[in-house]
Amino acid sequence: MVITKYTHACVRIERGGRVLVIDPGTWSEPAALAGADAVLVTHEHADHVDVLRLAGLGVPVHAPADAEIPGLEVNGVYPGTEFTAAGFRIRAVGGRHAFIYGGQPDCANLGYVIDDALYHPGDSLHVPEQEIETLLVPVHGSWLKTVEAIDFVKAVGPQRAFAIHDAQINERGLAGVNGWLAEETDHGYRYLRPGESL
Repeated sequence: MVITKYTHACVRIERGGRVLVIDPGTWSEPAALAGADAVLVTHEHADHVDVLRLAGLGVPVHAPADAEIPGLEVNGVYPGTEFTAAGFRIRAVGGRHAFIYGGQPDCANLGYVIDDALYHPGDSLHVPEQEIETLLVPVHGSWLKTVEAIDFVKAVGPQRAFAIHDAQINERGLAGVNGWLAEETDHGYRYLRPGESL
């Protein structure tokens, strides 16, 4: 499995010539979707779903059944649903976006566990009930504190963790967040720049 990080929360997963893309939002590069066989969307916010780009792509798009994404036809997914997309086994977990400051309304948010190994939580800190090999950890957001990101990595206990949800933080802030996560977690934390793969 090859994992490529794109800007913000977008991640491309490739195996055996099949391509699965998670959360290609308005800030992510169009190249993330080149040759995509299927797309997973964690929730309806524009930094996670570019409706215009996906509407013209012509591949299955899976999103929370309760998400409000006008202009995009999706396969509705519920928490606990298991399905296959682009040849990968997917389990949907969680259900709601993390609490947003000031009591602003949240929305449906699903995390996706891919092949019982990789976990993308979207905008939530939901801890799945299974062991996770690779965790994609949100590192910045109006709904997130660094201590919460650190505690999330510790609670999940992955073999390795990589940052997502980082487009609104400058280089100085990113260096601080990365330093804290690397120092305070013992889970192979590493930062991947947009376009980097592992």
